[in-house]
Amino acid sequence: MNEKIKKEAIEWMKIIATALIFAFIITQFIRPTLVRGESMYPTLEENDYLIINRMAYKIGDPKDGDIIVFSTELLQEDGDRKDLVKRIIGVSGDHIKIENSKVYVNDKLTNEPYIHDNYTEGNIDIVVPKGKIFAMGDNREKSLDSRYEDVGLVNEKDVMGKVMIRLFPFNKIGKVN
Repeated sequence: MNEKIKKEAIEWMKIIATALIFAFIITQFIRPTLVRGESMYPTLEENDYLIINRMAYKIGDPKDGDIIVFSTELLQEDGDRKDLVKRIIGVSGDHIKIENSKVYVNDKLTNEPYIHDNYTEGNIDIVVPKGKIFAMGDNREKSLDSRYEDVGLVNEKDVMGKVMIRLFPFNKIGKVN
């Protein structure tokens, strides 16, 4: 009887160790996040539950159109730093110009079928410096983003990852573009 209990205990330890190893590996590669606010509407909505790929920019470079999560100096009500979800408009070396509600990247008018109300406030004329990203929300009227001093250009090192999948609501599960 004693031998049977030892074998059972060893099996349980193996299962627990395997689960801990898998949990560690998964948390190194992906991270869940919850959308707060309307800045990415209609692409993302309040309380959408997302999975971000933490390795995306360790093995590749950020690209225009990617939706990213990054940390900021902004503070939440509880005093913690606020993470934002935005779309990359320009990367290092890109010339961004916003004029008459139109967005130009490297002197080409961008095609942005994902934005809400087809209006972009601001007069911007900037070349994105090395190591920085220019990002905006899809709901430009309600987005605090790179157009504003409070957020400004995003440091590449502050990017937590690329949004890959929406898990909730269940009727919208799938890849996020």
